Amino acid sequence: MKLFSKRLFILSCIIMLSGFLFGQDTVGWESLRKRAYPQWFSDAKLGVFIHWGVYSVPAYGGPESYAEWYLRGLQTGAPLRVEFMRKNYGEHFTYRDFAPLFKAELFDPDAWADIFEKAGAKYIILVAKHHDGYCLWPSRYAPGWNSVDVGPHRDIVGDLVRAVRQRGIRFGLYYSLAEWDHPLHRWYTDPPDSIGPYVEQHMIPQLKELLETYKPDLLFTDGEWLNDADQWHARELISWYYNLIGPDAIVNDRWGHGADIGYITPEYSFTAPETDRPWAEVRGLGRSFGLNRNEKLSAYVSSRDLVRRFAWTVAHGGGLTINLGPAADGQIPLLQQERVEALGKWIDRNKEAIYGATKWIRAADYGDVELRRTDTLLQFNWVRNSPGKPITEDHFTAEWTGWLRPDSSAVFTFVAEADDAATLWLDGKTLLDTSANESENAAEAMRQNNGSGHSASVYLEAGKFYPIRITYRETIQNAHIRLNWHTQTSEPAALGKNNLYTKTDLSTGDGLKAVYRSKQARTVYTKNNNHVYAIVFGWPGRKLDLETPKPDKQMKASLLSTGEQLPWRWKNGRLSIDLSKAACPSGDEADTWVFRLEGLATANR
Repeated sequence: MKLFSKRLFILSCIIMLSGFLFGQDTVGWESLRKRAYPQWFSDAKLGVFIHWGVYSVPAYGGPESYAEWYLRGLQTGAPLRVEFMRKNYGEHFTYRDFAPLFKAELFDPDAWADIFEKAGAKYIILVAKHHDGYCLWPSRYAPGWNSVDVGPHRDIVGDLVRAVRQRGIRFGLYYSLAEWDHPLHRWYTDPPDSIGPYVEQHMIPQLKELLETYKPDLLFTDGEWLNDADQWHARELISWYYNLIGPDAIVNDRWGHGADIGYITPEYSFTAPETDRPWAEVRGLGRSFGLNRNEKLSAYVSSRDLVRRFAWTVAHGGGLTINLGPAADGQIPLLQQERVEALGKWIDRNKEAIYGATKWIRAADYGDVELRRTDTLLQFNWVRNSPGKPITEDHFTAEWTGWLRPDSSAVFTFVAEADDAATLWLDGKTLLDTSANESENAAEAMRQNNGSGHSASVYLEAGKFYPIRITYRETIQNAHIRLNWHTQTSEPAALGKNNLYTKTDLSTGDGLKAVYRSKQARTVYTKNNNHVYAIVFGWPGRKLDLETPKPDKQMKASLLSTGEQLPWRWKNGRLSIDLSKAACPSGDEADTWVFRLEGLATANR
């Protein structure tokens, strides 16, 4: 009875706390999940993310890392960031010392809004608080650690919301539920289950302060993944936010384990979710969200690839939230501006195929592509990248074949690690297979480094050529493979070209033959106003052949950017559009063309 009474008392306290924090009864999960998502978001297709804060001062990390995770790198002793800090700012400089250097002296919210408008964005999401806890508004829950008290000495959120809404662009805010360095709970340092006082005394009242002050149409939460939805009081918060904003409010899907609500946010993922919920892929123009001055030019997506990436997401029923990472002074780098402005120009020419569009009966036509080369080392960490053009970032395979020639006779141990899966055959026999541990979440890029390590041993003779074959399979998100070997008397080392041969008649090793394969979209489709739009990657030549249902005789085919009517014929399920007299128009840097098939959406329904 005492145990029952204690549990009843705790439950009563939780109920009383919820009433105190939210001031009203909240509805259940089932009712929240049944709530209709606002049509404005489904129609918008393109949003702009802005990651900007104290981390924009160092603006530094590994070429493939998230620069906004700078503080976490210092906490874990990441050598690259620790040495960068020591060398450039001194032995006793701390992360909080960056705040006075975050001056934002060139921040012009109207200039930013102009950039968003030129990009064709229908909503923006500003990071109001990232995992470091620094706030871009005068939060009374972060004294001395917000943009009015230290740094720019201005309300960044308030300045931007006014400029954006004047242009009819929807305003959204990102808020990190967790913080790395808060005294009530240090995320990733303190036990996850000890987060209660932080949530109740800091996170909930601060988030309510933010939402009540600026009333964003969209709320993007993050930093949730070590805790469940009940620990975040997610149900109560979402219900309270919906009541505050009304039917136009929308939340994303990052609310802790068990929430299963909100629009879906795959991150750097070439995979369309199978869902009835709205979704938008979230990615940067490069590898990082916050500005990373250590990124390479090759990491930045080209204008052409950005247009095609965007068109692909729309055709698959989603959208794109593309990130801009301003410098600490408030200037959005010119290269970033150029990329999104090129996207905006393409959208403006073809907007009837984009805004408000839905999926057609088929999202895309794919073709097989491959990349052949000789690889000298089986040590790859592609992270979220393609191994090379024309291979896609996700859903690709690799195969390496050739010969292994040991320098000594001994028992060799091979160690393979792969994300997602690899298999090693030696002398015609399967030696290693890592496929049993495949696992990854499309919404959690950079949060974990999956990869299963497997080892096996075999006796090999010195100077003998052994046929070797390695296969690799990547599904989504992070990708890497490492193959090492060693004997009882040697240290593990990478299996490299000194012992790998493409042919047995070579005097020295040269590596292994590599073949990478994937599917690549060639045409994607959208549907709008009873018309189908074929978005073709590259000018088709003298004719465009598409697989379609039989169209009505009244159907009209035209090139959207010029309005030129084009002759067509249909036979055996193939629509052939004659382009022999339609010279490829000039001026489209994206080389991505939209053909309107007027009335096809209603044919043979």
